[in-house]
Amino acid sequence: MDFPNLPAALGSALAARGYTALTPVQSEVTAEAAHGRDLLVSAQTGSGKTVAFGLAMAEQLLSEDGALPPAAAPLALAIAPTRELALQVAKELAWLYADARIATCVGGMDASRERRALNHGAHIVVGTPGRLRDHAERGALKLGQLRVAILDEADEMLDMGFRDDLEALLDQTPTERRTLLFSATLPRPIVQLAKTYQRDALRISTVSEQRGHGDIAYRAVTVSPADIEHAVINLLRFYEAETAMLFCATRDNVRHLHAGLVERGFAAVALSGEHSQNERNQALQALRDRRARVCVATDVAARGIDLPSLSLVIHVEMPRDAEVLQHRSGRTGRAGKKGTAVLIVPYPRRRRVEMMLRGARIATEWGEVPSAEEIRAKDRERLLETLLAPVEVDDDDRALAAELLAQRSPEDIAAALVAAQRAALPAPEELTGQAPSEGGQKGHRDGFDDVVWFRMNVGRRQNADPRWVLPLLCRRGHVTKSEIGAIRIGPMETQFQVPRALAARFAAAVRASANSDGEDENGVRIEQMEGAAPPRAARVPQRRPNGGATAARGPRRR
Repeated sequence: MDFPNLPAALGSALAARGYTALTPVQSEVTAEAAHGRDLLVSAQTGSGKTVAFGLAMAEQLLSEDGALPPAAAPLALAIAPTRELALQVAKELAWLYADARIATCVGGMDASRERRALNHGAHIVVGTPGRLRDHAERGALKLGQLRVAILDEADEMLDMGFRDDLEALLDQTPTERRTLLFSATLPRPIVQLAKTYQRDALRISTVSEQRGHGDIAYRAVTVSPADIEHAVINLLRFYEAETAMLFCATRDNVRHLHAGLVERGFAAVALSGEHSQNERNQALQALRDRRARVCVATDVAARGIDLPSLSLVIHVEMPRDAEVLQHRSGRTGRAGKKGTAVLIVPYPRRRRVEMMLRGARIATEWGEVPSAEEIRAKDRERLLETLLAPVEVDDDDRALAAELLAQRSPEDIAAALVAAQRAALPAPEELTGQAPSEGGQKGHRDGFDDVVWFRMNVGRRQNADPRWVLPLLCRRGHVTKSEIGAIRIGPMETQFQVPRALAARFAAAVRASANSDGEDENGVRIEQMEGAAPPRAARVPQRRPNGGATAARGPRRR
């Protein structure tokens, strides 16, 4: 395959890597209009942007005959927000520029070894802002000969507080250098950075109006907050992805979920800020060689990870905004492969998540967590496909098969084979949120003749449903499902019964699980009602001072 706009050496490297055509962003940055200019580029994760800026800087690195000069002070500097992304960038540039000497400078690695590599000379330096600045201030990283500077995922670097480090590095570079700035979004700080350090930059955007990646199918499942971990297990079992990545908000949650998955029999690894670089490398290698199939990670630890076999991303905890959601999801659906991203949404947060997805133009299919029955049906299909697939056998295999048939019937042997296959599969979970009874509420039961009524500040308008209301009450009130009586869901509030003998204990447990405003982390308030509940859970008219009436307002929502 010919790449007419590229030096022959780079075209050969692309062909050897299996490229038959450039991606849109790669074509844009190598077009005639982009030659020699500063570039301000927006491109989706997984669009080939690392190779794109590698191609774009060729004219600053290679002579007319395609050769590199002797390695000395670096000619190109690539800055990335995390060590994983920096190492991934260095790996990509290494095959693209096979003859180049590339030095990496990232936190968590041996700084003295990095300094020795810089002292021996390098054509390209790739690193994280803090470590690069440290080497520059110590005199090990000399930027006086730099011809091109690349800021990869610049928006993320600013979000992480690296602005001072970036400015300190760029201020040490020649003013005539090229600056290639890659950023998924262009908030005001990025625009200001571009104005300060770029000259007449060419704006390139390959982000389509239809946000979200076309090769990623987005699905959302609603669950009771108490069922999130069980939902993760059932999703992993339902999809049985070759490699799956699970995103949590904090390192503590990563640690907890990873331990729970390992305990249930999943081959899982963890990635978070508390792990050393060596531990991260070992975890990634376990995923690449298939010793592990599940990775539990925080957002920062997962940036820059490229696993070709990754086909499933599960958002165990929702990110702060749609951009982070897309960065997470973009770990799959890469290089033309299909991927699935599943959002686990607690029932009280559904409306908030729907608004975020609608604003980001991410088409999402909503549904329920796969049930144990659905997973067993999937298992049956997969087992039949696996066991009926043609296999190569040798004479020893046939001899052992004959011996087995002499001692057991074919049915017994097949059943033993199926049982052995099933034994390796972690058991699916039964979720506590059951389908609601007729009418959307529980009816009167024996033992609930003397009750106390409580109410919650959520109703039908907040998607209240017995499937998540009941587990929530059990969790916050430290009671069982059999100790909650009738549940009445109205437009703006939900009322329910607790036996009078348990009411004081229930109320104390609820108060202990609330914040200073009397609400839980989802803004749900539970309080005891005065007197008996009205016959229906409808809004009750309130009298105005002037004698008029108005509908009662719902509880304050945060």
